[in-house]
Amino acid sequence: MTPQPKTCRLWWAAPADASPALLDLLDPAEQQRHARFRLRADRDRYLVAHALARLAVARETGCGPAEVSFTLRCRACERRTEPRPRAEPHGKPVPDGAAAGLEISYSHSGERVLLALARGVALGADVERISAERDTDGLADYCLTPAERRDLERVPAERRTEGFFGYWARKEALLKATGDGISGGLAEVGVSGPFDTAAVVAWDSARAPEHAWLTDLDAGPGYRAALAALSAHPLAIETRDAAELLAPYGPKAAPGRC
Repeated sequence: MTPQPKTCRLWWAAPADASPALLDLLDPAEQQRHARFRLRADRDRYLVAHALARLAVARETGCGPAEVSFTLRCRACERRTEPRPRAEPHGKPVPDGAAAGLEISYSHSGERVLLALARGVALGADVERISAERDTDGLADYCLTPAERRDLERVPAERRTEGFFGYWARKEALLKATGDGISGGLAEVGVSGPFDTAAVVAWDSARAPEHAWLTDLDAGPGYRAALAALSAHPLAIETRDAAELLAPYGPKAAPGRC
């Protein structure tokens, strides 16, 4: 008998949704990190992603946003026998307290902010703006397997940049799901061709998960996005309205206020 699929809820937002009231939802460490971004666009993306995560988890657990907290866990650091000092906590956000058991993953690029949330299954989500300004040829040597580089070379030249970012989004989503992040080795993960149905085809690492599920997400023109889960079965995806969660926190910020 096929098990009932777990549900993953997705919210799409934009940096234009940033407002001063959202800052009050961030914890002190997040507020300090927000203030360190030099560019307003970076501050706004960070603010919307982190505030949206706290609002979505609060809604899921039936508590107030101020009661939501996250523990940051870096799988790579946990494996080290001799810890290296870091300036601040880092890694995958893991809801705790009343929200223990929930899994989240957020990502932002360009005009897209993405949040994924599920219960009882490790998640990774990634969105990438397709940019011809990036050195995709150099990055390909760093993050693609030999088979992926050959497949990308067969893609028509006018779609090759999009294909590269399709590979990147899929791989980063998978490595976010494991908790390794891109330090876990993008080139160790092999996925299907960038315009084929998303699938994991190889994982050349002793740390590879037993099961991994992968799908592309529609982020609109000019973007590639993917969702991954450490699951033997597909997830049921529900897309929710981020505006409904963000609306109570006021109008869009005036220039220079966020």
